[in-house]
Amino acid sequence: MKKPIPAENASAFIDEKIAGLPDWRGKTLAKVRSIILKADPGIVEEWKWGTPVWSRGGIVCTGETYKSVVKMTFAKGAALKDPAGLFNSSLEGNVRRAIDIHEGEKLDEAALKALIREAVAHNLDGKPAVKPKATAKKKKKA
Repeated sequence: MKKPIPAENASAFIDEKIAGLPDWRGKTLAKVRSIILKADPGIVEEWKWGTPVWSRGGIVCTGETYKSVVKMTFAKGAALKDPAGLFNSSLEGNVRRAIDIHEGEKLDEAALKALIREAVAHNLDGKPAVKPKATAKKKKKA
């Protein structure tokens, strides 16, 4: 099993990925990254599967680049409310949802920030900050 890449190294990998895409995809990925990090300062950058990953309490989303699209895949997107209708890809699955961003498309920054915050809240929902300790039950004497 591969060891996880430390966050500071992951950020450097993401910087390299963006620099290696001198066209609209690099600019779009840089913009997406900026929006994600502004949406929640507690988000951690990771590098998994050869792609940028943003996490907090679990994976929030990935930032994949293809020839004709920059794709943001939300790990638990099917469970999120998307009132602005940003999800436009991977709609048939039971878990993930994605946003495909094509060249020239304008991002709705406010809606994207709201979706990212919702994903973080979903990841953190129901997770206690500290696991409760199991208490031993005393046996009653018969």
